[in-house]
Amino acid sequence: MTGQPPRVVIADDQALVRTGFGMILAADGIDVVAEACDGDQAVDAVRRTRPDLVLMDIRMPGTDGLEATRQILSGAGPPEPPRVIMLTTFDLDRYVYAALTAGASGFLLKDVTPEHLVAAVRLARTGDALLAPAITRRLVERFVARETAASAALHRDLTVLTPRELEVLRSLGTGLSNAELAARFRLSEATVKTHVARILAKLRLRDRAQAVVVAYETGLITPAAGTPTGDH
Repeated sequence: MTGQPPRVVIADDQALVRTGFGMILAADGIDVVAEACDGDQAVDAVRRTRPDLVLMDIRMPGTDGLEATRQILSGAGPPEPPRVIMLTTFDLDRYVYAALTAGASGFLLKDVTPEHLVAAVRLARTGDALLAPAITRRLVERFVARETAASAALHRDLTVLTPRELEVLRSLGTGLSNAELAARFRLSEATVKTHVARILAKLRLRDRAQAVVVAYETGLITPAAGTPTGDH
């Protein structure tokens, strides 16, 4: 439950990364329940330990992190799949966007500071602010435009959202946190959380990372400009 420390699986083919991240998390009271050096081990570890979160390296020998993420989030694992945060050495790694569309909740660079790593893991349960706004925009703008122009209508029907929910989704799509959304719309954070929860429920999304992708794929945000349509 929310009072318990997050249970984490670390999947990376470099032992030094696994050990270093594990020590940082353990020092902050976070429970590292398993480590894996490739995608197959990661999938098995998730099925055995039922963690809250997986820190998943994208590039691993054999079954890579992208395929492992697809398997973990496909329903083959626990009844409630864990959130997956991708680990990469490149902030514009093209596979990160593919991982987000497959259901990953965000990504971290491997040179992340200990404080940022701990904060990201603890925020994983809420899905809030796992994607840095500037990097999110660059990432999605770079890979979404040419792949979705012809099929955006197939992704999500935004007519189920109220006008205010559309406004919130536009701003959420730029990577704003709940606090930043509250300031922009002059609302309480509690009200913002309600709007975000309704948006995710209506569009059948797991978290805000998927909402970012949907905002671009449906044209609510224009990839060329990287800003909400109709917003200045």
